[in-house]
Amino acid sequence: YISANIAGQLEVLEACRRIAKLRHLVFASSSSVYAGNTKLPFSEGDRVDTPQSLYAATKKADELMAHCYAHLYRLPVTGVRFFTVYGPWGRPDMAPWRFAEAIDAGAPIEIYGEEIWRDFTYVEDLVEAIVRLIPLAPAKGAPVGPMDSLSPVAPWRVVNIGRGEPVRLTDLIAAIETSLGKTAERRQMAMQAGDVPLTFAGAELLQALTGYRPSTPLGDGVKAFCEWLRDYKAPPA
Repeated sequence: YISANIAGQLEVLEACRRIAKLRHLVFASSSSVYAGNTKLPFSEGDRVDTPQSLYAATKKADELMAHCYAHLYRLPVTGVRFFTVYGPWGRPDMAPWRFAEAIDAGAPIEIYGEEIWRDFTYVEDLVEAIVRLIPLAPAKGAPVGPMDSLSPVAPWRVVNIGRGEPVRLTDLIAAIETSLGKTAERRQMAMQAGDVPLTFAGAELLQALTGYRPSTPLGDGVKAFCEWLRDYKAPPA
């Protein structure tokens, strides 16, 4: 995390600083920066001073480093806080992929924590939001409303990308079972250190900026993902 998220972010910021008239840097932050917060939904103006994992701490550091460069070099920057993205070409280490792969193979799945809620965001919705944000470079002194995270001293803001509709992790598993036509063998485990019980995106700023908010229902997104995964893992003809 230190190498990728801090040293890597510095390389990106330095490269952007050297590009004359760079129009806009959009970089990936994470909903994990809200860990420890109890106010719901999570809003961009909330303080994020209680990270519960080193990963979350490095993502907050990314935002702070970007703010410094935005202030010092007038570099327009938007950090986008992703909320549990899933879908085709996702990460094999994340729950949707691990669960779907195991269930389809008839292997058991491990569920960490008994009451886990996530604001799942389908990848096509994420992409649509980013595409709409790219031309909207922050400008100092032009907030779109009281929900805006625009810095008072730099062309910098952060924006949540999520549906704003948390669902139980068990609902994700049920949707995968339905899509694959198989039943999971479940093994209940204790919650892992650094994990959080709930993520919940406030999507008002994204909607105010772009006129858009993610809307793909979990069942539809999971079905599309499971179909893709089976095709992806199928042996060559």
